[in-house]
Amino acid sequence: MKNSIQKISGIIITVILIGGMIFLRAKISAAGFDFQSSNFTFFWLAGRMVMEGENPYDETQYLAGHETYGIKWQPNKIFPYPLPLAIFCIPLGLLSLPAAYITWQVITLASVAITIFVLLNHWQDAAHTRLLVPIFAALFFFGPLYLTLHTGSIGAFAMMAIVGAILLFEKEKSLLAGILLSLTMLKPPQGLTILLLAGIWFLARRDWKAIYGVAIGGVSLLIIGMIQDPLWLIKFGGASQAVMDRTLGVHSNVWAFAYLFCDGSSPCSTLLGGALGLILLGVSGFYLWQKSARSGLTAWEAFNVILPVAFVSTVYLWAYDQIPYIIPIVWIVGTLVKRTKSYIYAFLFLIVLDLVSLYALSQHASTSKDLWSLGNTIIVLGMVMALLSSRTTSVVEQDNRSSV
Repeated sequence: MKNSIQKISGIIITVILIGGMIFLRAKISAAGFDFQSSNFTFFWLAGRMVMEGENPYDETQYLAGHETYGIKWQPNKIFPYPLPLAIFCIPLGLLSLPAAYITWQVITLASVAITIFVLLNHWQDAAHTRLLVPIFAALFFFGPLYLTLHTGSIGAFAMMAIVGAILLFEKEKSLLAGILLSLTMLKPPQGLTILLLAGIWFLARRDWKAIYGVAIGGVSLLIIGMIQDPLWLIKFGGASQAVMDRTLGVHSNVWAFAYLFCDGSSPCSTLLGGALGLILLGVSGFYLWQKSARSGLTAWEAFNVILPVAFVSTVYLWAYDQIPYIIPIVWIVGTLVKRTKSYIYAFLFLIVLDLVSLYALSQHASTSKDLWSLGNTIIVLGMVMALLSSRTTSVVEQDNRSSV
């Protein structure tokens, strides 16, 4: 009876603390942010236009929508994302712009809390259960999440799709997992490299159902877009090129650093960026193949490697697209607690990560370049590889002792 009361009390306190932090963040955003000049307006307007029977890929209608709803920032002539994404934005379009912005903030933070909770349950012990609130609080100061909330970006959508896929892989429901993963293509630069590395992992596991699932999901997205606009792929290609042209050399990936190294000259920057990207993808793909063939990787461990490599090797992503890093971050924290039997190293990791990410965010704000967010990738990927390597070493030592 006493244990039940303590458990219920713990749940209530946790919900109050997390709910309070979400409420506070939403209140601050409502009071002090000009959401009409944010990325969020792209998604809201696309949803509203589809709801009203309009086409976000029609230049005249799209620009008229900006004028109608008083949207100040107009960097694009059409919706700069894949047209099927507009369908997913319809629920936001049902609300007024201010209400939709605050609602999306709440949904984003709630999805982060759910992600942490679900992933921590893998350990099923009290020590890890207590980590929910501290990790959630630490992530409040994680630069990519802060920027996601500030701009109203949809990074949480990709994060939830990947978490859902991981859970489905663990339940051996690979077809559904593949379909969920295909949704990462709603931001093609992100989805392309994620699916490329995931595909290597699928092949190493001979997981044909996952490959079929990705194919089914991809074809479905293509058809959904063609129903709205048969030429949507061509129009999206033009919009994407325009975005790329005005943001060369500002992202925290190998392509941007190659562009800066070559002083913006072509074909030097293209060849160097492509070579570096292919090397990273090739080495990581080989690692995933070898680990899967030998000792094996869980779905969560595989995506801990895939996500940061996919980010740094692709052609175009901003710091707010690093929000799926929360998946490996929770694994790192939980693994550190499990192995060290202490919270100290886990909290030190979170503090260092927050400081580095906030510095990168400050540099982004002052220079309009996102180069320093590479630090987030290095820290997360470095910790993942170190912990996976130390696990392998300990397994080999145990095998050697047992053979003696």
